[in-house]
Amino acid sequence: MKRRTQAHTRAHTGARTRARTGALGVLLAASVALVPPTVAHADGIRAQQWALDAMHTQQAWQTTKGKGITVAVLDTGVETDHPDLTGNVLPAKDMIGFGAKKGDRAWARHGTAMAGIIAGHGHGPGDSEGVMGIAPQAKILPVRVILEDGDSARAKARSTRGNALAEGIRWAADHGADVINLSLGDDSASAHPEPSEDEAVQYALRKGVAVVASAGNGGEKGDHVSYPAAYPGVIAATAVDRFGTRASFSTRRWYAAVSAPGVDIVIADPDHKYYEGWGTSAASAFVSGAVALIKAAHPGLTPAQIKQLLEDTARNAPAGGRDDSRGFGMIDPAAAIKAAGHLKPEGLQVASYGEKYFGPGPDAAKSADDTTGWAAPLAGSLGGVLLVMAVVLWRGRRTRYED
Repeated sequence: MKRRTQAHTRAHTGARTRARTGALGVLLAASVALVPPTVAHADGIRAQQWALDAMHTQQAWQTTKGKGITVAVLDTGVETDHPDLTGNVLPAKDMIGFGAKKGDRAWARHGTAMAGIIAGHGHGPGDSEGVMGIAPQAKILPVRVILEDGDSARAKARSTRGNALAEGIRWAADHGADVINLSLGDDSASAHPEPSEDEAVQYALRKGVAVVASAGNGGEKGDHVSYPAAYPGVIAATAVDRFGTRASFSTRRWYAAVSAPGVDIVIADPDHKYYEGWGTSAASAFVSGAVALIKAAHPGLTPAQIKQLLEDTARNAPAGGRDDSRGFGMIDPAAAIKAAGHLKPEGLQVASYGEKYFGPGPDAAKSADDTTGWAAPLAGSLGGVLLVMAVVLWRGRRTRYED
């Protein structure tokens, strides 16, 4: 089975690699631009984290900051010594086994960014500097299942660990994960479900582990179905801007559950600088952090109950209550925590869909792209819903460059 790697940068085009079996297909869109140095306030990073206010995190933190909850970040590597993450990152599991090594530039950019959104705790006096995550007292369990865009192995390797995502989901579910964040996916025209991945998701859900995935960055490229977001039971996150408007790049599909911030998001980088970027990757990480808060406050809730809570308490619901672009609306973890107080944990089961690994969604008809996509090779290599890094912010300075 062939896998096509696509990276949208000025000087980089895709490289083709060959997957062993059940290829993990993810589509990366990435570009970086530098700006001239300017003067910024010492608290400039925190001040630009508009998403925390938009999600009413201060209200949620009056109840919990996620202590006792472990969020598995299935991604690239995660930098354990970043000042915003020290003490919050557990020993990692590498399901890939080749490519860049820990400490290399191409080891942990995307994974570190997602970990910071979920469980960054800042640094400096009173933790007033750097990135603050939505669940700053949660733990991150890194599981490396994809390669960074800058990893030379993507162009040189002749084979990959094609089943890494499915194996990673099962491993995380068996090693203490309460939530699994999947800021990745294949939303190419050839995207199709992988039985092993589907089974792994259902395995995690049966063990009480909530699974969150980014809906896809295909809003301007045909809105193709993205996996793993489309697997049953997954909480699929779409992206909105600071005004609550759907981001133009965010995929519109029937599986959209809720929306979260995904535009102008400040992220931490292994180089200890800070970037602004966009993507449903970020939205997925915010939703995973919100799930961590809910589980910390109400540990007995099932994944199905948590998904329902997020949908029922979402703000700025679309006309009619739901649509494919924003799901049921913007997540409000404080409201979900409050509403959960009226629930009792139940042994709810994931929706059954017979012997098939994946059935058609509510869309009345399949598009020609979807039909051919089921038979075509998977596309992509890293972070198909990867956030695109744009503006670098570093301590009180800004710089501009182009990659």
